[in-house]
Amino acid sequence: MDCGGRTIYAIIESGGKQYKVSPGQTIDVELLGVSEGNSVDLDKVLLIADGKTVTVGRPTLDGARVVATSQGETKGEKLIVFKYKPKVRYHKKTGHRQAYTRLAIEEIVTSASQKAAPKKKTSRRKKEVTKDGP
Repeated sequence: MDCGGRTIYAIIESGGKQYKVSPGQTIDVELLGVSEGNSVDLDKVLLIADGKTVTVGRPTLDGARVVATSQGETKGEKLIVFKYKPKVRYHKKTGHRQAYTRLAIEEIVTSASQKAAPKKKTSRRKKEVTKDGP
């Protein structure tokens, strides 16, 4: 997305990994279990930069989220796992393909762009103080 000549991007966390995303980009993340065509809100946003300002979360930004659409599931390339012990005639060959969810990033919503909800004033009960103590 282009904000007046500036490119906006965000660093998000999904599946224990961090990704740098910008609107219009397609990424593969760990399997989310979301059917194809459904919208996904990724709310673990660690950083948002719009070319002029950089906002860093501690550890995440409150109210910020990345909206993405699922494009289905895919598998990574096959990895060969070969176990071998010398002198005991032991060897085992197995393979592994990691499952991923492909996401198309639509927009990055910052906490400033959302309408601030008015905070409710909570009434707290005051403790009574007696001669003997609280």
